[in-house]
Amino acid sequence: MDNMDKYIGEMLDNRYEIKEKIGVGGMAVVYKALCHRLNRYVAVKILKDDYAVDEDFRRRFHTEAQAVAMLSHPNIVTVYDVSRTQDVNYIVMELIEGITLKQYMQKRGVLSWKEALHFSSQICKALIHAHSRGIVHRDIKPHNIMILKDGSVKVADFGIARLNSSQNTLTQETLGSVHYISPEQAKGSHTDARTDIYSLGVVMYEMITGRLPFEGDSAVAVAIQHISSIPLMPREIDPEIPEGFERITMKAMCADLDKRYQTAEELYADLEAFRKDPEGNFDEEELPFTETPERKELSEETQTGKRKKRGGRIMTSETEGVKPIRGARELSRKDYRKNTLRARSVTILFGVLCVILFILALFLFLWRNWFKEMFTEPETMTVPALVGSRLETVLQNPGFTDNFNIIPTYEADEGVEEGFILTQSPASGRTVIKGEEKPTLKVTVSSGSEIVFMPDLVNQEYRNAFLTLQKLKLEVREDLVVSDTVTEGYVISTSPAAGEELRPGDTVFLTVSSGPEIKYVSMPDLYGKTAQAAAAQLEALNLTVGSISEVEDDAERGTVIFQSTAPGTSIPEHSKINLNISSGPTETPPPEEEPGQEPGEGGEEGEQPPEDNGEPAGDGGQEGENGGDA
Repeated sequence: MDNMDKYIGEMLDNRYEIKEKIGVGGMAVVYKALCHRLNRYVAVKILKDDYAVDEDFRRRFHTEAQAVAMLSHPNIVTVYDVSRTQDVNYIVMELIEGITLKQYMQKRGVLSWKEALHFSSQICKALIHAHSRGIVHRDIKPHNIMILKDGSVKVADFGIARLNSSQNTLTQETLGSVHYISPEQAKGSHTDARTDIYSLGVVMYEMITGRLPFEGDSAVAVAIQHISSIPLMPREIDPEIPEGFERITMKAMCADLDKRYQTAEELYADLEAFRKDPEGNFDEEELPFTETPERKELSEETQTGKRKKRGGRIMTSETEGVKPIRGARELSRKDYRKNTLRARSVTILFGVLCVILFILALFLFLWRNWFKEMFTEPETMTVPALVGSRLETVLQNPGFTDNFNIIPTYEADEGVEEGFILTQSPASGRTVIKGEEKPTLKVTVSSGSEIVFMPDLVNQEYRNAFLTLQKLKLEVREDLVVSDTVTEGYVISTSPAAGEELRPGDTVFLTVSSGPEIKYVSMPDLYGKTAQAAAAQLEALNLTVGSISEVEDDAERGTVIFQSTAPGTSIPEHSKINLNISSGPTETPPPEEEPGQEPGEGGEEGEQPPEDNGEPAGDGGQEGENGGDA
């Protein structure tokens, strides 16, 4: 028994129940598991024990999850979770129901250029998305490309992908499958997004030719050929391959980085141009590869054939412009006329022959495209009844796929099980003409109950998040968590994460902030202390000083006579405490003076005024003397 089978039946993180092994990679094993929280099957990739003890392998393993978690595209396998529990390093991904492109090619053999174009375009779109996020796959090969039942493609296993911002050189080991490795990878040089374009070019080459561009007895021998050898042209293997697709393939896998496609967008643009006009010449440049000796010899023969004949001599670039030596005598008038008539006859004969060939070619063209159908009875066939059948069964039946090009579309229908055909066009029983190209038969397939996508609710108020999920017919469970950074009542995280597929009735778990943790302190006794001392003691206990009011009191001026919370009371930190301080006792005012009383005059009660002796006050005595003298 494989030592990795010990995980079968185990429960990881009390959530993922391992059911069976479905694949083995270079440094990890992939299992099919049941997620008990969301009640769905997922793929769990567990790092092998041999590598789990190696810090470098663990780092690369988690780098894969970090890189792929940044991606969200229909043509890329989705990563749900990454975790480490009980010394088990694992990644949770969506479970793909399909086969690899390698298995598909082994089953079908050489693919038609239309199939190769269909698969290449989808892979190219996945690379465009990944490269726009700064991520290079570095291991594009048919083994890492999954084909789903509906014919769509998903790129998997970003096991050696690294962010462009990190070091991008290969040092001690060459990563990736050697048959699809780029020359710069084989040399351990700097690699960028163009290495994925080269590997995709090798995949395209293998799809249309049924063989790899380079073979060897060892990995080293194959790697050397990627660096220094020239592959056989696809049309030399199969002349039926369109020249345009050959040009795209050879430019994608050009060893010269400057002549290779510089971005996946450029490659996709040429694929789309070829799709719209397979006969068009969209690339006038020479093919980006070095000439082989055979091609060089052919080129020299072509140049030789372009030499000019003048006066019966072959004029090369060295002899062109040198006049031939004339004979001793000139041509007679008779000989000149004879030569002229002979040349005219040859010209007329050549013109008649060209007209005959043109008429013959025109007749063959009209016969093949119009007259043949007018005089021959076209072969017909009856459209089969596919409604109610499972699409998978239909696609496995050669009687259907050999005669019709079946194109499925999907529609949610709660009353019909997923995968069964709802409608078809043309309808069953109709008669169609059997020609060189298979007629198209469109079918609508049930996708089961309606699929919804998890919205992004992080940092939203809980009530709004709850109403959003309720409208999507999803069950909601919340969990309050203390947080010093997220406002109380706002969502911290969700499970599943935003963008994941859900069905009505599924449960969504919301982690909601309950605000920062509340700590309590005992209220101190501040009576009799100065306002400054009281404020310092409150701040030392993480309490806040509120209002401070002065009140008349017999207590010493400036001392606390009242606090809004009684001493010894347990209160939360940062509570506001209001204080009253004494302004001192009231002072007694001085007695008021009687009106009209001069300062200094008798102010004591009962004091008698001086007797009036008839003399005027002030200078009266002097006036009396003067009067007596008079």
